[in-house]
Amino acid sequence: MRVMTFAAVLVLALTGVAGAQAQTYPSRPITVIVPFPAGGPTDTVARIMADKMKDTLGQSVIVENVTGAGSTIGTGRAVAAATDGYTLYVGNWTSAVGAGALYSVSWHIVRDLEPVAQLSASSLMIVGKTGVPANNIKELIAWLKANPGKATAASVGAGSGAHICGLYFMEKTGTDFLFAQYRGGAPAMQDLVGNQIDIMCAEASQTLPHVRGGKMKAFAVMSKGRWAPLPDVPTMAEIGLDMQISFWHGLWGPKGLPKAIVDKLNAAVVTAFSDPAVQKRIADLGQSIPPRDQLTPQALAAYHKAAVDKWWPVIKAANIKVH
Repeated sequence: MRVMTFAAVLVLALTGVAGAQAQTYPSRPITVIVPFPAGGPTDTVARIMADKMKDTLGQSVIVENVTGAGSTIGTGRAVAAATDGYTLYVGNWTSAVGAGALYSVSWHIVRDLEPVAQLSASSLMIVGKTGVPANNIKELIAWLKANPGKATAASVGAGSGAHICGLYFMEKTGTDFLFAQYRGGAPAMQDLVGNQIDIMCAEASQTLPHVRGGKMKAFAVMSKGRWAPLPDVPTMAEIGLDMQISFWHGLWGPKGLPKAIVDKLNAAVVTAFSDPAVQKRIADLGQSIPPRDQLTPQALAAYHKAAVDKWWPVIKAANIKVH
């Protein structure tokens, strides 16, 4: 009876501590880990959200770029962080889906993070340097088939959205090209604009200024419908190949983050997305904000698990080797 009483008292005491922490949270700056270099789409989304969330939370929200090992170094740091709400994590398809299927890590990307909210999403798009001798997707496929193993495609690490999309594209089109691995989307864009690399299956929003500026060719989007910022670019389905990959972002904390803190953070995300200035900044990136009912922690958890269940078998079947 004494043991049971002590256990009950301990539970109540811990609950009280957690409740007190949540009531005073946040009382100091919050760090958001982004496992990619500065300047890429995920970094940009994180900074837009951090800038607005600080107004709701009343504390600075600082973005820290922690790169390396296909995003797993940054993810691992977030997983191992204290569950006090002062270290958060913004990931994307690459870090939240692809990397976990390839790298040997001590944690599980779904089970060891606490969902807070899904963030913005966009399509993946096949783009190429201006020097590629093709002006539409059919001509690109024909050129790739005529030059097997010669073209180079940018990838943001093994198992990234760009990598898996490229493999998916090769399989569906019967083409063959080589991958050049980059640490992030920003340096890959620099080499495409500089005509140092031939093609890329890129996150669409990061290509927008380059395509509009005539510094890059856009061939096709990997979505169900055409992408609003570039309505003249066809879908793969329009040439008879139904290929779709959504490039999405999410906000998580380490597993075990108290519900009251999750709720505060989620409310800050919802408030940020309801702000017209944030909506415009996200739209200017060529990204879309999820519907309100998809902004809950539960919705992110379900969406994340479904993406892992869909793509991990595909990635593992491709027998990709990481170095």
